[in-house]
Amino acid sequence: MTKEKTQWKEFLEAFSVLQWVLTFLFLGVACIILMVYLMFTSLWPLSTLYFIWLVMDWQTPERGGRRATFVRKWRVWEHFTDFFPIKLVKTAELNPNKNYILGCHPHGIMSVGGFACFSTESCGFAEAFPGVRSSLAILAGLFRIPLFREYLMTAGLYPVSKPSLAHLLSKSGKGNAVVIVIGGAAESLASSPGVNTVVMKQRKGFVRVALEFGADLVPVYSFGENELFRQVIFSDGSLGRRLQDLFKKIMGFAPCLFVGERLALLPYRTPITTVVGSPISVPKRTTPTEEEVDQYHRLYMEGLSKLFHEHKVNCGLSESHKLQII
Repeated sequence: MTKEKTQWKEFLEAFSVLQWVLTFLFLGVACIILMVYLMFTSLWPLSTLYFIWLVMDWQTPERGGRRATFVRKWRVWEHFTDFFPIKLVKTAELNPNKNYILGCHPHGIMSVGGFACFSTESCGFAEAFPGVRSSLAILAGLFRIPLFREYLMTAGLYPVSKPSLAHLLSKSGKGNAVVIVIGGAAESLASSPGVNTVVMKQRKGFVRVALEFGADLVPVYSFGENELFRQVIFSDGSLGRRLQDLFKKIMGFAPCLFVGERLALLPYRTPITTVVGSPISVPKRTTPTEEEVDQYHRLYMEGLSKLFHEHKVNCGLSESHKLQII
């Protein structure tokens, strides 16, 4: 029998999720405003010194960052995970003597399952896969934001750029699991309750990187990710969609119009089950051919589809539910 939560526990969970949502939406902008504001006050030397440091430290995010285990183990992440709740499911072993690229699907609005399972220790990744270190790769532009970049690095987040992936897969030893949310901004615009759509058919860069460094590919699916918010979906060709696409092209991410359950920002309390699939063995090729990229891209899509259909019923979907790959 499930133990009933106290009001204090429910408050802590809601507060933990709210602070994360506000961080996701506003902390980057707040850091920029703060640094600019300080330049016009008597504290301007602080901003000046930080910007000098920023220039000197510019490449650090792509060279391993400054991961801090204590940040990933903050108690707040346990409350965050319990809010939904979020569960990590292991289906196969990951050899700690190899490196991996985990493709996480779907993006949803905020990639809640991916963050909780791979950027915190609240879901037990380290216990499930001993000797393997997960590293979530996110939008590279976020690491150009002053102060905000420091927080991202301490959480063990990395830019999803070629130099960053190359460092993680070639200069950080073995047992690295680099997690990439393959669908990105385009997939977030398709996020809607009851819909399981992944943007994959033209996303082959991660396969090329896997071949170049001999990193095995692992499909991951977060069931329930698209149920957390209600989004306004603009039809293709509409003014709203054109503006979203233009913003995405310029900024690298898409502005989604969404609403949650409470305060408009808190997501719905919907369980998220993040299932880690079986690794697909990938050979090392210094210069992979297009045929090789297409071959392993096809194998990956087949593995993702198989993973989805094998676990959809246990994760609350009907047997007739389909995975749409676009």
